[in-house]
Amino acid sequence: MQIGDLMTKSGVTFGTSGARGLAVEMTDWVCYAYTSGFLGYLRDLGVLSAGQDVGIAGDLRPSSPRIMTACARAVLDMGCSPVNAGFIPSPALAAFGIARSVPTLMVTGSHIPDDRNGIKFNLPTGEILKRDEEGIRAQCVTQPSGLFDADGGFLTDQSSALPAPDDRAYVSYVARYLDFFPAGCLVGRRVGVYEHSSVAREAYRDVLAGLGAEVTCLGRSDVFMPVDTEAIRPEDVALAREWAADGQFDALVSADGDGDRPLVGDETGTWLRGDIAGVLCARQLGARAVVTPVSSNTAVEKCGGFERVKRTRIGSPFVIEGMQALMAEGLAPVVGYEANGGFLLGTDLEQDGRRLAALPTRDAVLVAVTILLASARQGKVVSALAGDLPRRYTYSDRLKDFPSHISQARLAEINSGDVERDKAAIESLFAADFGAVAAIDATDGLRMTFASGEIAHLRPSGNAPELRAYTEAATPERAESMNRICMERLAEWRR
Repeated sequence: MQIGDLMTKSGVTFGTSGARGLAVEMTDWVCYAYTSGFLGYLRDLGVLSAGQDVGIAGDLRPSSPRIMTACARAVLDMGCSPVNAGFIPSPALAAFGIARSVPTLMVTGSHIPDDRNGIKFNLPTGEILKRDEEGIRAQCVTQPSGLFDADGGFLTDQSSALPAPDDRAYVSYVARYLDFFPAGCLVGRRVGVYEHSSVAREAYRDVLAGLGAEVTCLGRSDVFMPVDTEAIRPEDVALAREWAADGQFDALVSADGDGDRPLVGDETGTWLRGDIAGVLCARQLGARAVVTPVSSNTAVEKCGGFERVKRTRIGSPFVIEGMQALMAEGLAPVVGYEANGGFLLGTDLEQDGRRLAALPTRDAVLVAVTILLASARQGKVVSALAGDLPRRYTYSDRLKDFPSHISQARLAEINSGDVERDKAAIESLFAADFGAVAAIDATDGLRMTFASGEIAHLRPSGNAPELRAYTEAATPERAESMNRICMERLAEWRR
């Protein structure tokens, strides 16, 4: 069976980054087949050899251990050796694989609810890109006789396929930052770590404390919580305000489920938007060129801090391709970031004789540490760092359980390619609230710039049945108000 056919049959398909689906649809057989297809693709490329290590890690969803076991059995049957890196951040696993030139698999659904999960595949050089997805999709796999039942579950216990946890990936990830940033550079910083159910919680604690910060752990949960760094839950907004109310923290930090998308809050408990955190991090690290998706805040261009800014479709594979294009032009350092806050390091960094190796995958810890360092070195509170940027504010939200085929069809009605027709269709929806349309960008979804300079961007999620709206305006209140209007209009599309 081709992996592409399995996708159609199982409902587990490639999203923005990796395979995603309902946990009940990610049967042992489906996960085994995906892993076999991935490794078969690497073997065809000539980058996988018999007996080679394959790293496996997972997030803290209830289904992750079972899926990790299914992946490990496939690794064994492909003639390779699974390395169980445990429950660690996605970037920690990716860095482990890149340093050792071995492939890795991260079992995670990131920020989506725990009735879903996924597998994020990494080449020995980093994340798979869209061309790699096509290669995996074309792989043929055969179900071994006597291994699975009719429902795709293992017939016998396979727990021995996944070896005991190996802490090398985690230890080297923490050392990556302790070795690069100056010793004691965060002494005097008081940081609250919102742990919830993120696999980044220990890494945050160990890195921040290791650099001298006073760390307080907050909000730990034994039940998985789908924290989305783009559509922050009202309860997380309220918690941050409550924790910061007595002025005991210089910053709050957190991350999504697999620890690749950061949340950084200022001294007032206000969570920074991810695309603002990305600009602050890129400036502090001395980036020459920046790659970011079309949905990100335009402050990155307006601040004038970078030689080049390249815009892409939404999703880390497209950001990585953009960084590769700029590196091919000889630019360095090159970084990338997304509106969800995930930060990608395209080239090595050199500072004061210390080197931070490139890590072309989303990372959360780097962002938090860098912003805290900028605050300490400039003698400014975190809110003041953000306040130094041009006055552009973004807001995003989503409609859950919105079938992708409906959202795509409705967007197609106002995004035909006929500019004048499309402007008229958009203005029939939004003119009363936003005014005339000045420009339309269909790079990814539909991004509308109005004559006022305000922006609204509509896009179906690549990972879940959700329709997202991103808005940008000159004040945070207006950006939020615009988003609320978009949500009201889009909700009508369900009827």
